[in-house]
Amino acid sequence: MRQNLPLGSVVDKGAADRFGQLVKDATGKGAVLAAGGRIKGTIIDAILIDKVTPSMRIYDEESFGPVVTVVRVGSVDEAVRVANDTEYGLSSAVFGGDVNRALSVARRIESGICHVNGPTVHDEAQMPFGGVKASGYGRFGGNWGINEFTELRWLTTQTGHIHCPI
Repeated sequence: MRQNLPLGSVVDKGAADRFGQLVKDATGKGAVLAAGGRIKGTIIDAILIDKVTPSMRIYDEESFGPVVTVVRVGSVDEAVRVANDTEYGLSSAVFGGDVNRALSVARRIESGICHVNGPTVHDEAQMPFGGVKASGYGRFGGNWGINEFTELRWLTTQTGHIHCPI
């Protein structure tokens, strides 16, 4: 039995409809709706879609909704290829019992951020945040953010008598 897990509202009804069409396209082409699926107005339950393939729109379109897709692969090399088979590259995650092996895989993934054994939604103000490919250019946060948004200037103020050795 699937459980309904409402997470909140998407921006508007058009976004909810678009999201619903992505789910419908995937399930119509053989994906399995493993959890969630209820859309009521702009409220969307958390959704898990299994057996996603490249023929489905949700494989390579950003959903902007509460969805996790499962693309089944046969090897680490294939998993890296699938992870990199996108025009986007903001955040990724690698999970594994062998942290060194997981780090090795993480280094091969084309994303601005890659978490090992942690969620992709994670932000710390002191760390550089940003993506690669169509997910953005540059970084913000920490010293990187200060440098991006700062115009360096030198201002001086002289008070009193100025002594110039001549």
